[in-house]
Amino acid sequence: MQTERIILRPWLESDAEALFKYASDPDVGPRAGWPPHKSVEESREIIKSFFSNDDTWAIELKETSEIIGCIGVLRASVSNLKIAENECEIGYWVAKPYWGKGICTEALRLVIDYCFNVNKFNAIWGDYFPENPASGKVMEKCGFIDTGKETICPNLAVGADRPVKVMKLDKMNN
Repeated sequence: MQTERIILRPWLESDAEALFKYASDPDVGPRAGWPPHKSVEESREIIKSFFSNDDTWAIELKETSEIIGCIGVLRASVSNLKIAENECEIGYWVAKPYWGKGICTEALRLVIDYCFNVNKFNAIWGDYFPENPASGKVMEKCGFIDTGKETICPNLAVGADRPVKVMKLDKMNN
C-alpha cells in the first residue's frame, strides 16, 4: 500500500535500528501506550513478537526509504476495546520529526481502505489519550466520529490506568 509520500510494508528484523531510532524517544511511545525502547535488541524483539504479522506495517518514507512509524489493525480477539468479530481497532504512531505533516492521515486512509475493501470489516474503532489530541484529529480527518465514550485499556504497557477517548468509523458512513 502506498501514496506519493509513503509505503506501508511488512516489518523486517533488519528494521530494528530504524525502529529504535524513533521508538526510543520518550515523547513517542507513551502517547501511544507503550514505553520507550531501551535498545536495538529490544526493538528487534518487538518486531519479531508484535510486528511480524499480516496486520502491522512499517511506515516508510518513499523519498529516503527511512522507517518513520508504524500502523496496524487489531482484530476483535486482541483489541483494547470490546468490539464485534467483524470490526477492528487501529493504532499508529509516527516519529516526532514527522508530527504535523499528514503522514499518519495518509497511512490511516490506506488502512481504512484495506479494512473495508479487503478484510470486509463493518466498522473501525480507534482510541487516544486526551493529552494527545493530534491522534484524535488524525482520525477525525479520516471520517471517524467521537463516540462520546471513554474507557480504560488495561492491556497497554503505559497508561493502562488512564482513560482514552473512543472514536469509530462505520463502513456505511465511509
